[in-house]
Amino acid sequence: MEALIFLVGVIGNIISVLVFLSPVKTFARIVKHGTTEEFESLPYICTLLNSCLWTYYGVIKPDAYLVATVNAFGLLVELAYVALFIFFAPPSKKAKAAILFGVIDVGFLVAAVLTTYLMLQGDARIDAIGFISSALNIIMYASPLAAMKRVLRRKSVEYMPFLLTFFLFLNGGVWTFYAVLAHDWFLGVPNAIGLLLGILQLSLYAIYYTPPSNHSHHTDPLLPVSHH
Repeated sequence: MEALIFLVGVIGNIISVLVFLSPVKTFARIVKHGTTEEFESLPYICTLLNSCLWTYYGVIKPDAYLVATVNAFGLLVELAYVALFIFFAPPSKKAKAAILFGVIDVGFLVAAVLTTYLMLQGDARIDAIGFISSALNIIMYASPLAAMKRVLRRKSVEYMPFLLTFFLFLNGGVWTFYAVLAHDWFLGVPNAIGLLLGILQLSLYAIYYTPPSNHSHHTDPLLPVSHH
């Protein structure tokens, strides 16, 4: 069983890395054009907070190093995304992104870590961080609902990238399986929700997919996700 848990965790880490790297195309476009255009900073700022909290969770929980390692990688990647966004954003968006980063990724993170570290010990500390991280994951997993609403309204999947959707589905499935094996419900609940949303999104693809024309224009948006 230990070997199976480790194997599933490694597979989950590989898929999570692919999900973390999926916005690279978006940021290549931002760098090339020298502007963030209509993209928003909030998804990357929230995913950075999520990665930080799950790294902390993986560090303080025994035998959860697979959770810690992949989210430490995600932390570095998301930090790079946020830095690039703030650098290339126009003045109005630059100020907004910097404030959000300060409040969410510095203020909230420091408060959560210090509060749980100073006031709680052992399992209580692990449970508190696990609960906060899971709650954030569930909120973030709701973001594909907007994309799904757009698909239903337009009867087109043009703005819901297939590869990202597919990797999110795999990510939710593998980490749900890992959580069941490891009896970790803080991982299991948000990833099971992610798996369900992934199935719904892939179902929409099956219904509404049409081959792209040469003139179609994709924005390649990021959907915030769970990487644990």
